[in-house]
Amino acid sequence: MEVFRNNRHKDAIVWEDQTYKYDWLLRRVEHWKNFIASEGVTPGTVVILEADFSPNSVALFLALVDRSCILVPLTSSVQAKKSEFIEVAQGEVTFQIAADDNVAIRRFTRIANHDIYRDLREQRQSGFVLFSSGSTGKSKAAVHDFSRLLPKFQMPRRSLRTVTFLLYDHIGGINTMLYSLSNAGCMITLQNRDPDYVLRIVEDYKVELLPTSPTFINLILLSEAYHHHDLSSLKIVTYGTEPMPESTLKRFHELFPEMDLRQTYGLSELGILRSKSMSSDSLWVKIGGEGFETRVVDDILQIKAHSAMLGYLNAPSPFSEDEWFVTGDVVEVNGDYLRFLGRDSEVINVGGEKVYPAEVESVIQGMDNVAEVVVYSEQNPIMGQVVSARVRISKQEDRKSFALRLKRFCRERLQAYKIPVRIKLVDSKQHGDRFKKIRRS
Repeated sequence: MEVFRNNRHKDAIVWEDQTYKYDWLLRRVEHWKNFIASEGVTPGTVVILEADFSPNSVALFLALVDRSCILVPLTSSVQAKKSEFIEVAQGEVTFQIAADDNVAIRRFTRIANHDIYRDLREQRQSGFVLFSSGSTGKSKAAVHDFSRLLPKFQMPRRSLRTVTFLLYDHIGGINTMLYSLSNAGCMITLQNRDPDYVLRIVEDYKVELLPTSPTFINLILLSEAYHHHDLSSLKIVTYGTEPMPESTLKRFHELFPEMDLRQTYGLSELGILRSKSMSSDSLWVKIGGEGFETRVVDDILQIKAHSAMLGYLNAPSPFSEDEWFVTGDVVEVNGDYLRFLGRDSEVINVGGEKVYPAEVESVIQGMDNVAEVVVYSEQNPIMGQVVSARVRISKQEDRKSFALRLKRFCRERLQAYKIPVRIKLVDSKQHGDRFKKIRRS
């Protein structure tokens, strides 16, 4: 809060074209502290926060942390799983923040008695629970000790005007919020995540930092919305959450050669590591920073982190006996730099040869008339597995001629066993509400 007091007259949050200063945020946090106490919300209570970024959702988040509650942020992106998530998290109280930023409180009859919660209460620490996206399977509930996440934000860094593109219930979104607030930056919130709208916000509010995903960068390129907006204020674009197709990165860099493009890396279980890309058009990245150790064992990245979660609510501990987390990410190593090839669980085994979906997707994404592509495996009685592709095209094209054109295109750029055997044209978007590819076949 010292940062807030020292920067009372600086912009803290822009929401629905209205600007809120740090002085307002200070007073609003105090308001919510008093309200929480008056409602009898005690330290250690598991509080569901149904919200997206807004003035009240930020202030309430900070007040609940100060109260040593255990927070479970949930956005509308998980609406279909909301009841399941609240049950898994053993929510005791819920704060629902509506689209107009009004807040409603509701109580549940259940008592949260998970062993991890008991440990947090005994230590009088605030915690928070994050659910994985479940893009490749069941969503897991990771429980964090909030105090472990804070040390990385104690070192003063650049104060930037940042779009809150990554969601309120995503480790990247929480990282965006804490970075901005700890450096007296300004968070510019979004009412939707349409490319044209986001770029208009960048122009109107002189945004300097856009944290996003490779999927959204691809959607920007497809929309060509960048032709209609002045993006000269935008200095840094960070991307993570999934592998970046090399063809997408190179095209974006060619369009914006002065923009600093940085790959980021983080996990719901560990937090966000500090990272440094070899260059703006390179997929090689150095990760780590204070509080993190990394090693590569059998081509799989492993990480030991001070900010690591305490455990899952609904799954066994994934940590080794010496506290290393096996990420499941396959990497190449070049000195201090890594290149992410994909998830070990997504590798396609074609007659003993390994195929990484991201490599094939990068090639196909370079074709004309391809909007989105997801490459995945299908079982085959002879080869074990074969490469398959779901493609959403930009404009209508005969399915058979497109499939032939795709195979010819791939034949010139990929080894034969990497070329998709089965090609399915789809009309639906191939990403979820978190702008991450949906991998399930």
